[in-house]
Amino acid sequence: MDTSPLIQVDELQRLLAGPEILRPVVLDVRYRMGSSTGCQEFEDAHVPGASYVDMDTELATIRADGVGGRHPMPKVGTFAAAMRSAGVTMSGSVVAYDDWSSLPASRVWWMLRHLGFLEVRVLDGGISAWTSAGQATESGPCTTGVGDFSASSPGLGRLLDAAGATRYAARHLLLDARPASRFRGENETIDAIAGHIPGAVSVPALANIDRAGRFLPADELTSRFQKVGIAKLRTVGTYCGSGVQATHLALALSVAGITDDADVYIGSWSDWITDPARPVGV
Repeated sequence: MDTSPLIQVDELQRLLAGPEILRPVVLDVRYRMGSSTGCQEFEDAHVPGASYVDMDTELATIRADGVGGRHPMPKVGTFAAAMRSAGVTMSGSVVAYDDWSSLPASRVWWMLRHLGFLEVRVLDGGISAWTSAGQATESGPCTTGVGDFSASSPGLGRLLDAAGATRYAARHLLLDARPASRFRGENETIDAIAGHIPGAVSVPALANIDRAGRFLPADELTSRFQKVGIAKLRTVGTYCGSGVQATHLALALSVAGITDDADVYIGSWSDWITDPARPVGV
């Protein structure tokens, strides 16, 4: 497996056209906040052989009271069952993609690694890069696979809770992956309370990609991170609004060679504000 956590279209095409033993399981994780059209988009056209994974039901277990945030971690059994249904095997590899700047795909990437499955990469540029390169797609519903995925620990990257995020902000480095304006408490249109976790540093995740939704070159990412005091192999934690941009930032840190095991506060800001006793930085 390539040392990069990203895979390009030409390599994925070669793997899918090659011997079955080398073909990765491809996961389509298309999702947009406030939209439930990912499954229909998958059925309209997807990378051949891909399986669809649903953000709300398979990558999260949402609570009515909001505790845990908008997209809290799913139960391990739920996630493991989804991976087996998608055909993920412990002896194989996985490639994830989406149509939203690799945000949902990065969530799968981080979760698999957190649970001990390391052979996973993200298709740089997503489905747009695939179709723009003239690669074929297929249509129709997802065919259930037969995998043997099982979660194990310890994997890479710890799952932080609110207390852990507080410790990171005080002792290590806690990065806020949301747009800078939301970090400053401005233009907050998603969460009921504006602001950030005191002590956190603003490092917007979507500044790490270009206009085509591809990650910036590794050296550019490294330089950008170094400017905000992120040294190689430093202990780093990330959070965002609901634990999606946070994993995207963790992926960018890996692309840059800073760290392969960033810890993530999945509950993020949407969980933080469910307890009025927690302080708010503005």
